Amino acid sequence: MKSTTTFLLGTALAITLLTGCKTGGASAPVNTTKFDLENRETFVLLDAATQRSVTSSGIQQRIHEDGRLEVVANVRNRENRRIQVQINCEFKDGQGFVTDETPFQTLILSENEQKSVRFISMNDTARLYTIRVRQAR
Repeated sequence: MKSTTTFLLGTALAITLLTGCKTGGASAPVNTTKFDLENRETFVLLDAATQRSVTSSGIQQRIHEDGRLEVVANVRNRENRRIQVQINCEFKDGQGFVTDETPFQTLILSENEQKSVRFISMNDTARLYTIRVRQAR
């Protein structure tokens, strides 16, 4: 019994010493583009329910005289039932960093209805944007 225990402990110690720790410094990030839709798209649907029910038929943007960005999105209900969603806009600078975010507002869409939703940035640094839609809670 004692020799078996010694043998097992010795084997475990040898495996631990031989495998050691992985060294070699820093590693590159993995899957950096897997979940970055909000970095690449101007209109995103945040959950499965809105992916089935909502679409955008067009987005217009313009820069005001004072430099603020205005965005108008046509949001359409794809279903034959009334739905309630929440929508907001993240305004970003030229490098994609968020500079301003609007609060989520409730949008009620009747059967197959389309509505325009307007967002205006609070400052003149906004050049990019992402309109986000989620199921109302």
